[in-house]
Amino acid sequence: MFGEAFPGQGGTMLRLKTLLPLIACAGILLAVVGAVVGQLDPDPYLDPLNLTVSEYAVLDRGGATEFSMMALGVGSLALVAGLRMAQAPTGAVAERLMLVWSGALLLIAVVPTTAPGLAMDLGAQVHRYVSITAFTVMPVAGAMMAARFGRDERWRAVARPLEWLALAGGFGLLAITYVALPGDRVLIGLVERVLLGTEVALVGVLAVRLAQLTWPRAARLPWNPRGSRLARLARSAQGSQGSQRSRVALG
Repeated sequence: MFGEAFPGQGGTMLRLKTLLPLIACAGILLAVVGAVVGQLDPDPYLDPLNLTVSEYAVLDRGGATEFSMMALGVGSLALVAGLRMAQAPTGAVAERLMLVWSGALLLIAVVPTTAPGLAMDLGAQVHRYVSITAFTVMPVAGAMMAARFGRDERWRAVARPLEWLALAGGFGLLAITYVALPGDRVLIGLVERVLLGTEVALVGVLAVRLAQLTWPRAARLPWNPRGSRLARLARSAQGSQGSQRSRVALG
């Protein structure tokens, strides 16, 4: 698909294929850092254990949470594109679910919710249901990819971690459903953050594996001067050794 969209631009596509894992890893890392920074010096009146991430963000307004969601959304989009270009066996349904996850994160970052206790306006309603969608789709996508990756030699190494993270995400969904409905929101902030951390770990595993499979090939790309120079030196050395063996054989 990507190759057909840019015919005759092989070098550009090779650069993009190498750059996408970097964007994915950087986005996920920045999201984690931003989330941690947002919790380091919290307002004493804000309790992250009993406030959801969205409620905490709208009350704190420091911007760290919104930045984290935006960075995670961008990193996830780059991850989906990188997996497609690397021909990872994600499957069409899992890929679409990851696109939903990525778009939902970006929308969550842009459309805030209302403060606890206030009537929910249209933006807050959109924020709520988009958040529910984001939390739901990623464990499903992870479980589907784990099954397919187990049959692929390149991706088999992450099949089991994906399976366990997807399972943890499923239990997290059950826990947050209980806490939000009959559980009277007790420790809802803690449960939601654990669930979100599981899903971030899931996309992080995918991004790291994509980088492992993509970056070692960068040294062999024709647009990499250092890689080309090393390749030429290796071929020259092999040629010299072959000539020496021929002279010895003739002698």
